[in-house]
Amino acid sequence: MVRERKIIVSVATSADGFIARRDGSFDWLNRPRPKDNYGMDAFYGSIDTILWGRKTCDMALDFQRKAPPGRASIHELRTYVFTHNPPQVAAPAGVEFVNEPIKTFASRLREKEGKDVWIMGGAGIIASFLDAGRSTNS
Repeated sequence: MVRERKIIVSVATSADGFIARRDGSFDWLNRPRPKDNYGMDAFYGSIDTILWGRKTCDMALDFQRKAPPGRASIHELRTYVFTHNPPQVAAPAGVEFVNEPIKTFASRLREKEGKDVWIMGGAGIIASFLDAGRSTNS
């Protein structure tokens, strides 16, 4: 029997509860990391799939292009991007653009064998999963 995968919302926030600065930047996350990387290394080991909204996708792919050599790649994980406007260019390897009802998608994803699933962001896709009752956190 396949273990039902968890669909997890997990975001970094500042002490005052914000994910990004007013200008949309998240440079406050660029800081020295302790040995356990705030638990992120263990967390990455527990997931094999990421869910993004389109804006988060664009930001994450740009961030990945600028990352120093040797940094872990998000392309090692299966990535689904929810968007009403898929780009006209081909998606990078491992990235699939989807536009289907959250409940249908979540049910299908949970039936597949694999590790847990991370809803990385943004706020719109997180809210959609929470509203549909499809996040393990809800």
